[in-house]
Amino acid sequence: MDVIYSDIVTKVQQEIMLQQVMSKIAAVKKDMIILEKSEFSTLLAENEKLKIQLLQLKVQLGDVINKLRSDNILDLNLEKSRVKERKTEHDKKLLETRTEILEMTAEQDRHLTQTNMKIDTEVAGLKTMLEAHKLDTIKYLAGSVFTCLTVVLGFYRIWM
Repeated sequence: MDVIYSDIVTKVQQEIMLQQVMSKIAAVKKDMIILEKSEFSTLLAENEKLKIQLLQLKVQLGDVINKLRSDNILDLNLEKSRVKERKTEHDKKLLETRTEILEMTAEQDRHLTQTNMKIDTEVAGLKTMLEAHKLDTIKYLAGSVFTCLTVVLGFYRIWM
């Protein structure tokens, strides 16, 4: 029976053992709560650090975006001014070319007018010379006719 009694626990011992187990469970719970709190606080701290880093990254990203935006606006303004300068130069060259063309056209018109005047003068001179030659030819023809008539009348008078 001693063997049986050695395996049997008394109610007091059972209460003591139960109290010891309960205290160990309470200690483990307490340790778990402390561990959870410390892990939670560590996670909170890490979360706060990540939030701060995220805010810093947002600020940096905003700064970079603003810098890029201002650089792009500056580049666009520079390109606009270059295009305006090129347009002004092109308009100036176009105006110069137009002026040169007008001058050349005016000079050609002047030369054409002078040539027409020379041709008209030459034609008038040729017409005058032709009229003079016509009159001379008519004079010589009339003189020849009268000379022939005089010779014929002279022969007629001699024979008659």
